[in-house]
Amino acid sequence: MDNKEKVKIILQRLENIYPEAKTALNFQTPFQLLVATILSAQTTDERVNIVTEKLFKKMPTPEAFSKASLEEIMEEIKSVNFYKNKARNIKACSEKIIKEFGGKVPNKMEDLIKLPGVARKTANIVLSEGYGINEGIAVDTHVKRLSQRLGLSKNNEPEKIEKDLMEITPKERWRDMSNLLILHGRKICQAKKPNHKDCILFDICPSRNI
Repeated sequence: MDNKEKVKIILQRLENIYPEAKTALNFQTPFQLLVATILSAQTTDERVNIVTEKLFKKMPTPEAFSKASLEEIMEEIKSVNFYKNKARNIKACSEKIIKEFGGKVPNKMEDLIKLPGVARKTANIVLSEGYGINEGIAVDTHVKRLSQRLGLSKNNEPEKIEKDLMEITPKERWRDMSNLLILHGRKICQAKKPNHKDCILFDICPSRNI
């Protein structure tokens, strides 16, 4: 079985157990999704959702963040990891969106990655979840781990893993691929000890002897 065939099986099986796979982050606009995704780096989605529930009531738009002081933003997000740096990026990001993009989050990869604190992973999430555009595959720690364990990539760098996955996954399924691997990584194929007993991919996984 080649990797393209394996991907078809992986998608089919994971969809059966995660039929509504999507980002766990709560948002109402592409801008709120952008902020939530920046906050989610090395922080759980659950923690981010707790923070943004209050944060987005106070600061729902780029304009609101640009007018807020850096100290105000830090105070609101201080329970997430690296909150000082994230606050600076979000404020600078908001100001750039207003100044260069008319207050609207851009819907092109080349524009998104120019924003402070935004790399390909964040941009891919904003495009796929916020705009329904499959420009690439968001590679977080779960996607990286499962791609390697399933034998879909031998690379360690997220951008190289993304390229490997894009070559073997139909473009219309790029969003699904990321979301399904993330869910399976959280629930079954965990970092310290994968739950082989309950893994629906056990028979096609080259790492089943871990």
